[in-house]
Amino acid sequence: MSNGSSITEFLLLAFADTWELQLLHFWLLLGIYLAALLGNSLIITAVACDHRLHTPMYFFLLNLSLLDLGSISTTLPKTMANSLRDTRSVSYVGCAAQVFLFVFFISAEYCLLTIMAYDRYVAICK
Repeated sequence: MSNGSSITEFLLLAFADTWELQLLHFWLLLGIYLAALLGNSLIITAVACDHRLHTPMYFFLLNLSLLDLGSISTTLPKTMANSLRDTRSVSYVGCAAQVFLFVFFISAEYCLLTIMAYDRYVAICK
């Protein structure tokens, strides 16, 4: 007889044990998330709507804002939901998807920042 156990979910450590601190944690994360959404949405809207901003620098800023929205939207909603529902589990597939998307968005952000730095170097030195 073989062992047929498998991992279906991960258990996370809680930030706080009391309900009031979990609510505070939720509201702080919600404020950070809404500020990031608002700031990045304003950058995207300004660059997309104003034709004078259709230059390479603003193109990079637009893409950087999109990548930032993707990376923050990968982790914070699940964290806020876990804090509000007083649960500490995340499914194996959900965890794998979060890790894959977070690593993808962060690595794409680093690549874009490297390209932006090289673009500024070429603009200044050449």
